Amino acid sequence: MMGVWHVRMGAGAAWRKTVWGEFLSEYLGTFVLIAFGDGVVAMAVAALNQSGRAATNHTIFLASGDWLLITFGWMIAVVLAIYVAGGVSGAHINPAVTVALAVRRGFPWAKVPHYIFAQVAGAFTGAALVYLNYKDAIKGYEHATGAVRGQSSSIASYSIFATFPAGFFHNPMGPFIDELIGTALLVGIVLAVIDNLNLPPKGNLAPWIIGCIVAGIGMSFGANTGYAINPARDFGPRLFAWFAGWDGVALPGNYGNVNWYWWLPIVAPIVGAVIGALVYDFFINHVLQARGEPPTSEVETRGEVVEEL
Repeated sequence: MMGVWHVRMGAGAAWRKTVWGEFLSEYLGTFVLIAFGDGVVAMAVAALNQSGRAATNHTIFLASGDWLLITFGWMIAVVLAIYVAGGVSGAHINPAVTVALAVRRGFPWAKVPHYIFAQVAGAFTGAALVYLNYKDAIKGYEHATGAVRGQSSSIASYSIFATFPAGFFHNPMGPFIDELIGTALLVGIVLAVIDNLNLPPKGNLAPWIIGCIVAGIGMSFGANTGYAINPARDFGPRLFAWFAGWDGVALPGNYGNVNWYWWLPIVAPIVGAVIGALVYDFFINHVLQARGEPPTSEVETRGEVVEEL
């Protein structure tokens, strides 16, 4: 039976060696990212309080606990997504990463469109899976809070899927800077992790370290905008939320204090990703290349090796 299976797989395997194999990898990796990431937000926002499994009123800092749950949930989502897709497509799972690698690491520009399309499609269907699983909980939450889907009262239930700016912002500049900084940190540190001239992780630990980067950004820079730091992570679920009835709250993203927000988690992360790559290359990668030495874990640090400019 296994022999027949291998013969059948071999007969139709040629297309898997083309860009379509990478497309499927990015699609599934981003699907996993959103399924677990949006899934944990659905748990925290809608499901736990109605399931009888929520913390009691004796819990201290319940809101902070919810944020930690969400942050660690997204961390695990990133780790699992990279393990799923890393071997085939490199697990970009983020258009900002794809563009930054094209700008600074020679990733073929011809592949950028189908990578991004796969990422957005995976994010859309990942959000659809979360909605399918938590539909009753979301409706129950909206009923309990008096939220009307598509109106400003439904921003909390919409936030299960995509991001929005905090109420203290009154123009797009603050959220733009926040998303730019978060994504610059993400890409710059990811490049450090995967740089063989630096201190690459031993074994297959890079996905866990990258997950920790995302968790750190969520804990330190997450409250302003919900740290999209990934255009596909925001736009794919945002598009699904629009189809599911959140209307203007999802697209174009009208929140009263900031309107027409939908473009910002797309543009700001891409700009931030390129800046993060440029900064890492200027301050670290180019120095490592000039030294031409093994990673500093294997030799003593010798500052005098670097020539003064």
